[in-house]
Amino acid sequence: MKHRRLMDIDVKEKKVLVRVDFNVPMDGGTVTDDTRIRAALPTIEYLLKEGSAVILLSHLGRPRGQVVEELRLDPVAQRLSDLLEMEIKKTDSVRGPEVQEAVDELVYGEVLLLENTRFEKGETENDSELAREWASLGDVFVNDAFGSAHRAHCSNVGLGEKLPAVAGFLLEEELSALGSLARGEVEHPYMAIMGGAKVSDKIGVIEALLEKVDTLLLAGGMANTFLKAKGWEMGDSLLEKDHVSSAQEIMKRAEEMGKEIILPSDLLIAREISEESEKEVIADELIPAGWRGVDIGPATIARFKEELDKAKTVFWNGPLGVFEVDAFARGTMEVAQHMAEIQAWTVIGGGDSVAAVEKASVAAKIRHISTGGGAALEFLEKGTLPGLEILREE
Repeated sequence: MKHRRLMDIDVKEKKVLVRVDFNVPMDGGTVTDDTRIRAALPTIEYLLKEGSAVILLSHLGRPRGQVVEELRLDPVAQRLSDLLEMEIKKTDSVRGPEVQEAVDELVYGEVLLLENTRFEKGETENDSELAREWASLGDVFVNDAFGSAHRAHCSNVGLGEKLPAVAGFLLEEELSALGSLARGEVEHPYMAIMGGAKVSDKIGVIEALLEKVDTLLLAGGMANTFLKAKGWEMGDSLLEKDHVSSAQEIMKRAEEMGKEIILPSDLLIAREISEESEKEVIADELIPAGWRGVDIGPATIARFKEELDKAKTVFWNGPLGVFEVDAFARGTMEVAQHMAEIQAWTVIGGGDSVAAVEKASVAAKIRHISTGGGAALEFLEKGTLPGLEILREE
C-alpha cells in the first residue's frame, strides 16, 4: 500500500498536528518506560528542524470520555522535555478556548502537547465536530502513532479526513518492517511464534499467517486450547472451551496446506501462580486437577530453539508462559535469548512480547520491535488499518 509521507510535503512555517502514541506505563505520576516517547523523537525533531510549530495529540489509558487526574499527560510532557532538552508547552484541556489560545501563541520551533485525547468522548467515536475543531488548529496532519492505527478514532482517522495527512517516520518504519511480513515477501523459512493468554484474540491472525509462514510455533495460554483439541487433559489451566473446535479446524487446515504447527510437548505446571508454588514438568498429556500449565517445558524449549536455527525470518507475539513470575519465565527468556542470536530477520509484535525481550536483556539484538501489539496483529491479518487507509495515495 502506497501512502503519503512526511518527506513529500513542505512543513516550513506551518502548524503541524501530530498524532503520537504516548500511552506509556506510569507509576505514581512517573513514566516507567519511555520507549514510545523515544520512538516519536525523529518525527518531532525533523519538524522542529524544518521550522514547524508542533502540536501533539495522544491518549493515555482508558478514561472513557471522563477527566481522570491520574491519566493526565503532565509526566509525559516532562519526560519529552527531558529528551528534547527544551520546554514542552501543555494544555490542561483537550479542546476549547484554552487550547485555541495556546495554539495562537505557539511560535515556529515550539512544541505543544494537548491533554489526553480520550478525556473527550468524541475521540473514540470519531466525532466529526471534534475532528473539525482539532483540524482548525493546524495546517497539516502527521500520523505517527502505529500503536493506535487500528482504531478509527477522531485523532487519527477524523483528522486525516480534514487536513492534508501524511505518515510520520515511526509509522513508515513500522509499515516497512511489518508490510513485508504481511505480504509474505520475506526470506524463507518464515516462522511465527504465537503466545499469550487467549486464542480467541488471535484466530484471524493465525489463519492469515498460515497462508505465509512455513512453521507456526504455539505456546502460552492460547496453546492450551490447541492441546485440548489434541486430547490433552488440561487440569485447571487457562482454556477457552468455546474455541476448541476452532483450534481443530486450524490444525486440519494447516495439515492440508502442508504447514507445520508445533505445540508444546511438555509443560511446566504449578498449583498456583506464585514464586513459591509447588511445580513440576509433565509430558504425559495429563495435567491433574488443581494444577495448571504455566510455561513450556525443557523439551519444548529445545525444540523451539532447533526450529529457530533453521529460520530466515521470525515474527513473535505473546509470551510463552506466565513470564511475569520469574519461576515460570524460563521458556520465554530462553527462546527470546536464542532468537536474538540467530541469523534471521527478527520482529517482535509489540505488547507483552516487548516486555519479555527487555526482561531477557536482548531487545537491542532484535531487528524490529513494533510499538503496537494489537495494531501489529491486525495489520498482519488484514494488510491495512483504519489509521493507514486515510494516508493512502490516490
